[in-house]
Amino acid sequence: MTSSNDASGAAAAPYQAAGTLQGRTILMSGGSRGIGLAIAARAARDGANIVLLAKTGQPHAKLAGTVYSAAEELEKAGGQALPLVGDVRNDDDVAGAVAAAIERFGGIDIVVNNASAIDLSKTDDVDMKRYDLMQDINVRGTFLLSKLALPALRKSPNGHILTLSPPLNLDPKWAGRHLAYTMAKYGMSLTTLGLAEELRGDRVSVNSLWPCTLIDTAAIRNMPGGQNMVRAARGPQIMADAAHAVLTGSNLAGNPDEGGSGTGNFYTDEQVLAAAGVTDFRPYSLGAAEDELVPDIFL
Repeated sequence: MTSSNDASGAAAAPYQAAGTLQGRTILMSGGSRGIGLAIAARAARDGANIVLLAKTGQPHAKLAGTVYSAAEELEKAGGQALPLVGDVRNDDDVAGAVAAAIERFGGIDIVVNNASAIDLSKTDDVDMKRYDLMQDINVRGTFLLSKLALPALRKSPNGHILTLSPPLNLDPKWAGRHLAYTMAKYGMSLTTLGLAEELRGDRVSVNSLWPCTLIDTAAIRNMPGGQNMVRAARGPQIMADAAHAVLTGSNLAGNPDEGGSGTGNFYTDEQVLAAAGVTDFRPYSLGAAEDELVPDIFL
């Protein structure tokens, strides 16, 4: 059984939402395609307001979609969208996106740090421009967007920062396989760890989310051998449903109502959806059997 590649949602998705994002305002970095667009589309189906800050204002030669086509898709799905062409590495662009979100929708309830660059080269082979790109987008961009949105998030009745980054796993194999990328992704996760502690008294939750398996995205497809890799991947809808569950607090083990902490968690998609009642993950796959799926890194 396969799921739809349509970012607006697979009809066969087994996740049954217990909460809604209706009327909530989300500021997301990236989001013109892939996992970010899937997360935004799932929120739009609830009637959320989504502000997309992405670089792709014109069609890309190899990557489908622009920030404007993404906004059209979100509005068709039932949400309101504000597309902004900008670079998360640029201080003025990020500050402008925060201001635009507040001006258009009256505030910010959720920040999704989705923008990320990837290069799995070993140290001898990694180009330092790519190293700088990963540090600037992944680490600095996550820190900057979170930082500049904090005043608005503190005014929200239920502020939340969700970052797409892995658990902090200090097993040396991850640093040894692709040190530059590991440093960049762990920098994003350290932002989750630190901000969750820093903001404990401010009613702003800070969490990370990471997939258990490879996810089919344009970035993966464009990597060497990527076309073959994604045959054993899940579609981005699993991350969209998991993000929805985190952002609505759907039956999570860390839910404050259950005596846990709703902040400072490093969730996986399967963990979140299992807590929300999903028992069969096969509808999220693109055709491969469960035991044939490629595990994602860092787990």
